Amino acid sequence: MPLTAPPFDADQYMNLLVQTSNLEGLLQRHVEMAAEIKNLDTDLQMLVYENYNKFISATDTIKRMKSNIVGMETSMEQLLGKITSVQSRSDGVNTSLFEKREHIEKLHRTHNLLRKVQFIYDLPARLGKCIKSEAYADAVKFYIGAMPIFKAYGDSSFQDCKQASEEVMATIIKKLQGKLFLDSESIQARAEAAILLKKLNFPMDNLKAKLFEKLEQSLEALQLKHEDITNVLVESNNPSEQGNNTESVTGSAHDALVCEFAEAVQAFQVIFPDSEKQLIKLSQDLIAKHFEITAGYIKEWIPIANFLGVLRIIWKDVLLMDKVLHEALLPDYSLKASQVAVKQYIKSTFSHLLNDISDSLTNVHIKPKEEAEEHLLVVFLQAGKTAVLQGSLNVLLDFRQLLEENLGGIQLSNLIVEWVQEGFQDFFRALHDRFLLLSGKNKSASQDEISTENMQVEKVIPGLALVLAQLSVFIEQVAISRITEEIAAYFSGGGGRASENGPALVPGEICQTFHSDGEMFLQHYTNTITQKNISCPEKEHKEPREVHMFVDLFLQELEAIGTEAKQILPHGALRKHRRTESNGSSASSRSNPLREDRMIRSNTHRARSQLLETHLAKLFKQKVEIFTKTEYTQESVITTVVKLCLKSFLEFVRLQTFNRSGFQQIQLDIQFLRASLKEIVEDEAAIDFLLDEVIVGASERCLDPIPLEPPILDKLIQAKLAKEKEQTPIYP
Repeated sequence: MPLTAPPFDADQYMNLLVQTSNLEGLLQRHVEMAAEIKNLDTDLQMLVYENYNKFISATDTIKRMKSNIVGMETSMEQLLGKITSVQSRSDGVNTSLFEKREHIEKLHRTHNLLRKVQFIYDLPARLGKCIKSEAYADAVKFYIGAMPIFKAYGDSSFQDCKQASEEVMATIIKKLQGKLFLDSESIQARAEAAILLKKLNFPMDNLKAKLFEKLEQSLEALQLKHEDITNVLVESNNPSEQGNNTESVTGSAHDALVCEFAEAVQAFQVIFPDSEKQLIKLSQDLIAKHFEITAGYIKEWIPIANFLGVLRIIWKDVLLMDKVLHEALLPDYSLKASQVAVKQYIKSTFSHLLNDISDSLTNVHIKPKEEAEEHLLVVFLQAGKTAVLQGSLNVLLDFRQLLEENLGGIQLSNLIVEWVQEGFQDFFRALHDRFLLLSGKNKSASQDEISTENMQVEKVIPGLALVLAQLSVFIEQVAISRITEEIAAYFSGGGGRASENGPALVPGEICQTFHSDGEMFLQHYTNTITQKNISCPEKEHKEPREVHMFVDLFLQELEAIGTEAKQILPHGALRKHRRTESNGSSASSRSNPLREDRMIRSNTHRARSQLLETHLAKLFKQKVEIFTKTEYTQESVITTVVKLCLKSFLEFVRLQTFNRSGFQQIQLDIQFLRASLKEIVEDEAAIDFLLDEVIVGASERCLDPIPLEPPILDKLIQAKLAKEKEQTPIYP
């Protein structure tokens, strides 16, 4: 209960308790109160035990105080008597020495006045000595000290001294003005001259403008130069030789200039307190010029060590300027500019990597003499793989140095992580577009892009598309996973933008893109081969004597394709799809009976009736799947090219009209091709089907479709084989 509470009325509390509680409640309350009383007794005993020593100590202290106070009154009376005696004697001494003290003080004042008078008379000579020793600060100090006397007595007693001193000070002012605007003088010396002129109440508006102009001109000497960056690299790479290396002296020249500029800014601020805004803008212009020069280096692409060296120089200047002009908030200003520079450098690095990959592939165009080498495509495929994988890992290593440098704190580190992830996503998109441009698929590329890279995209070598197909597979299966591991190890996390807009790097999307690119380039390679102009046989011939020249050209092209495919494509599983009775040699069932019927019947009407029967039979024959997915094997690529060429030849035949000799010539050419293609293709059934289709198509477009007799056909083919054997050169 608080001490300020009203007194406790036990009777009233008891009556209230009896009225509101039953017997059991009263007994319970009795037990509780007994327990509380016991607890209170225990607490009081504990308090007494704990404070017993304090009570004893207090009692002893009170006893000592009583015993000490007993003799104190007598001692105080004695002390008062002694003090009174000392005071009386001191008053006597003061009275006896009063007159002498007054005389001494009068003489001292006279001596000081004589010294001042002597100083005034000697002032012109003193000022002259200061001019000779160029001690202009002392001269100004002496003259300002004499100004009160000149103001009081300059027109009477010290008129000559005043005129002589003013003449000397006029000379000093001219010298200070000359020193202020002399280019050979340091900025600090000119600032000191300005301070002295200000003390002499010289008009400062014109001086302020001219001195600030000098500060602006000094910015040109503070601009970053290539030598400054080189010296920083030398010092950072050889820390043990900094004291002995003469280049470190040259490297400190920039630091000396910045220190001198900072001192001049500080002095300018002291002289002109209202010039803060001008100085802030001047300091920010200095840092902005540094980053502008850095942007120029980035466009040319400098190594990471050079870039970090530039940033170190800039931040060193920023911290030095921040000490003398903290109001400019240069660290915050520089942090924003550093973010822009780092982002620009990351973008430039990815662009440089893209150009390196292009260069490793476009050398095919630059060095046509090397096309005759046996393993040319292997060389360029390996160069492309190295440029993609090792180049990407080197780029990540450079970016790790950016993170470890930690120039902009955790905020810039998070931004670097985001920019690296976004950069790789954009880089692989750009690489996809560059592959399309190199392969000739993207003909709508801007002229600026083509001229910038100096790539001869008009002369696309078919083998390059094959290299791009294999390189796309390598990127999908090897490069992406390796790069993703490095990014996860050193560039995970980032800011909030990635989580808001989804992940910045999506490896699955990149893999899907290059998976599609690989199939597209492989198909583009086969399509490019089939688009070559090979002269086809004319629709009218004399009696066939030998295999047509277009067959030789076609086989030569296949041999060239095989040479290219053999360099960078593996052998596939041997899958010879031979025709059986079940899968339908539809052409065979059509050609052999047709050949016999047309050899027996020469009547055109009966031939056309037989043709109609053949078309009806075609509807009930099992179809042969001709065009299947092209695999990354030598046999699959060659087979696809053969299929496309034969299909094109079939369409050509269906648009022509032949006489008997023309039909027999096509029969001879196709029969020769059948034997030649058997060993180099994997889908023999589809090839046989297309060859039969060509013969049937030619017979349908022939006016007199009488085929060659088998003995004659075999004789002509054997003659062609013998002739080829004789003409085949023997290589050592």
